[in-house]
Amino acid sequence: MAAPPRPQPEPEPEPPAAGLEALEGLALDTVIAKAGARQAAALACASTRLRDAAGDDALWRRFCADDLALHAPLAPDGRTLPSFKDAYKVWLESFGMYPLPLVRRVKIFWSSLKSWLSENFPEALKTLNKGVSEAQIQSAEDDLGFKLPLPTKLLYRFCNGQLPLSEHHCENMRMAHLGIIGGYVFYDHLINVHLSPLEQIVEETKEFYREFYDQGVFNMTNLIIVATSWYRPKTFFLNCSDDQLYVGTINLQDGEMLPCVPKSLIRPTNTDMPQDGLLLWLEEHLRRLQNGMIKTRMLKTSRYISLFPEASPSCTSAMTNCVKVRASAVFAPEHPESRRPGAKCLYAYSIRLSVPEACMLGGVYYSSCQLYSRHWIIRWRDRVVSDVNGEGVIGKYPLLTPGQEEFVYESCTPLPDSPGSVEGSFTFVPGMLSRPEGKPFEVTVAPFPLEIPEYIF
Repeated sequence: MAAPPRPQPEPEPEPPAAGLEALEGLALDTVIAKAGARQAAALACASTRLRDAAGDDALWRRFCADDLALHAPLAPDGRTLPSFKDAYKVWLESFGMYPLPLVRRVKIFWSSLKSWLSENFPEALKTLNKGVSEAQIQSAEDDLGFKLPLPTKLLYRFCNGQLPLSEHHCENMRMAHLGIIGGYVFYDHLINVHLSPLEQIVEETKEFYREFYDQGVFNMTNLIIVATSWYRPKTFFLNCSDDQLYVGTINLQDGEMLPCVPKSLIRPTNTDMPQDGLLLWLEEHLRRLQNGMIKTRMLKTSRYISLFPEASPSCTSAMTNCVKVRASAVFAPEHPESRRPGAKCLYAYSIRLSVPEACMLGGVYYSSCQLYSRHWIIRWRDRVVSDVNGEGVIGKYPLLTPGQEEFVYESCTPLPDSPGSVEGSFTFVPGMLSRPEGKPFEVTVAPFPLEIPEYIF
């Protein structure tokens, strides 16, 4: 009986490079571009013709732009390189251990923040440090005894936070208002938050665990201190286990911390890109700077980033009898007043008063008007918890004239919980209090919210 014929082996599939050899010009360039940088590098080994096509620097310019948001052939340290292909190779050697979409995202964040600071707050730009090496991150992780989240490591590869505290008090006072997160001022309570450098993170985190060891509330956590205020204490912690960013309250010694970022955003299910609370927090802060929600202000002779909102809906505005009133508030969980019974939430609020064009009442023009009294109605949920009448504001009676800068003052109010609101009115007299030129008139303060925000800064 004849043996059955042996099955013939399946023909080898034609390698992709063989099919590409038949393509010409734009078609070949398009296919290689769509294949991506790694495939282009592999194709360059297939033949002389494909090596020439895959080595075209216009192609690598596109790869650098698409994968790294890199628009000039520069190394991560800023050195100019001979070509975009060389630049891509150097960036891959430096950051190949991270997902390139995340590298691109973090690079865009730092570039955008530095651009905003350069234009609006160059004093703070000068406080930013160069990025750390992978070896320095590994050393920090060894000191801490746990791993840092991937996005946080990348943030510090690009920029090692801000200059640390100095041994010289005068130098610290000179830099205290330069935090890139910013802060707020009311009465003697000054907050200005700086992004900590890696070495300070390690030092302050280890000190924090030593200080709170006996309480036991933080002993099983992997927290690091990533940002602090240089005036009154306010501290932000990144939990390296759940990737959430927290702010310590006045009851921190009891373990009380509040999340600073919506939990649903930290580990989204619709994307593979890792993101942690610190990256999300910094990106949201940048958005608020870029869209004008928060701006720089002067504190005596120094400029700082004020966290009082400057745009709706968080900042309300009303014009009555030619006087404009803008008002907004910030949540201040670190304030000692929050310990008082019935005052779980403490809010600072900022009031801005101005006469933008002319002080006109009943068809009569006045050269000025002066504040005499205030009336505040403070609500918690739907209940009035405070109804206050008084003369002046923080002991002052501002005189407003058309076109002058806003008169700005800050105060605060406690609430049993969130949410709440403030509304009210001011009484002004035309002219001056010492020489009134007409009858007193009311100026409305539109209701503005008091709430614990989704993002806490």
